[in-house]
Amino acid sequence: MTTESDPSYIDYKAFLDPDFSPYSFANTLVTTTNNPSDTPLDLATPLSRVLFDVQEVDTHIHTLTTKSAIPLLSHTESQVTSAQRILDSVESQVQALTEGYKRLEQDVIKKHEDAEQVRIAAENSLETLRLAKAVGRCLILGRQLMGQVAAFNNRSIMASGAAGSGGLPGAREDYRALVGAAYTLIQLRQLLNPSDEKDEGYGLAQINVVRTLRTDLINPTENTVKSRAQQIVNRFSLSSLSQDDAGNYYSPSPELATTTSSSSSSSSSFAHAEGVKARVTAAISALYLLSPTPNATIPADEFQPDLLLQTLRGYIHNAISGASSVLSRALSIPPQIDRALHEVSMRCQNVVALETLLEGIKPPNHPGLSYTLTTTTTTTTTSSTDPSKRTATPILSSLYQALDTTSLVTHFWRSLASSLNPQVQNIVSHGGAAARSLKSARQKLREDIRLCVVRGSQVPRAGVVGADRREQSDGVGAGAGQSNWEREAMVMVNAVVGPLGR
Repeated sequence: MTTESDPSYIDYKAFLDPDFSPYSFANTLVTTTNNPSDTPLDLATPLSRVLFDVQEVDTHIHTLTTKSAIPLLSHTESQVTSAQRILDSVESQVQALTEGYKRLEQDVIKKHEDAEQVRIAAENSLETLRLAKAVGRCLILGRQLMGQVAAFNNRSIMASGAAGSGGLPGAREDYRALVGAAYTLIQLRQLLNPSDEKDEGYGLAQINVVRTLRTDLINPTENTVKSRAQQIVNRFSLSSLSQDDAGNYYSPSPELATTTSSSSSSSSSFAHAEGVKARVTAAISALYLLSPTPNATIPADEFQPDLLLQTLRGYIHNAISGASSVLSRALSIPPQIDRALHEVSMRCQNVVALETLLEGIKPPNHPGLSYTLTTTTTTTTTSSTDPSKRTATPILSSLYQALDTTSLVTHFWRSLASSLNPQVQNIVSHGGAAARSLKSARQKLREDIRLCVVRGSQVPRAGVVGADRREQSDGVGAGAGQSNWEREAMVMVNAVVGPLGR
């Protein structure tokens, strides 16, 4: 047994050192108990020393625990007593907290759960009410669309029957119904294609009656309105001013045109021309409104009415291809050239009339476009909702941009010239009577083509133009226009007469 007066030979500091390594300690014992020159190692001596050390430590532990048993037990008892007192006080507080939680659960949590159920029911009811209102509005718009289309179809038949007697009763209302149907279709399109959950029509796609309405009414009606509007535009011509709504496009001969003009009164002609203007204007407005728009609202001056531009480009292309076909056939049969040139000039006058009409048509207000102009300064950003601050691009300007031209007349004659030049070269290369006739009459052909271009490029005197345009075409503006048409006449002459040689 070791005491403070008889300290232990064991170096407890070495064993308690955090850097103590049993491997290093064992190596030290082996090297200190053996001679480095001895071949066999003596491991019994270091093992005995380790055993003695362990026995010494065990004896020391036994001595310490024997002497300190009572203090240790007393300390443990005091710790247990203190812990029990703390536990008793904590248990009373826990009991109070438990009772408070139960009271809170009864007064708040239960009521909150009930209120949450009420909230969910109210939200579901509100969502149902919103969907019901949206479905109701959709059905109302569908019924309105049916009425507009039915009124347009029925009154168009009545107007067609009455046109034979020189009148168009209710025609203007018919064309307003066409535009109204286009507006209704836009509203339905916006309602059925929501871009956000907060939109009125969100969720309507899951309603069976709405899907049926879209499949059986909206889509077919939209196709019908588009087809009807395109048909009106494609049938537009100067001859339509003296024909009923059911008449197809044709170009009357000079004698027939003179007879028709002399037999109809000026008042009925003006009324009929106004009806044609109203019909075509309504068709153009409907096509403008039904042109595809992106889901997001775009500025009005950036909108391109693709459907309308496609229809107008098709009309002009048909006029050019028809004139090219007529004149190509006539060049192969020279006696028919005069009649063909007259028909070509009539087709060009149709294009001139369309250009004049488009110049006077303002783009209708489109619900899917933004007419708000936002101006940004260095300090603040102001927004004005005055529609005059931002206006839609004029239809005629959009058409010019689509055709890459500055005039429909110029586009007509130059496109026609480019298509005729290969035809004339083909006739000349094959020779024959047609080529000889064209070469012998090339001076007369030159003058006839020039007169055809000048006559076809003049602003028509029918009711599709205003008095100011007619006066301009006869007055000061006519000289400038004449020079422009002379340039187009030269292009046509070079295309047709040029390959004939000198």
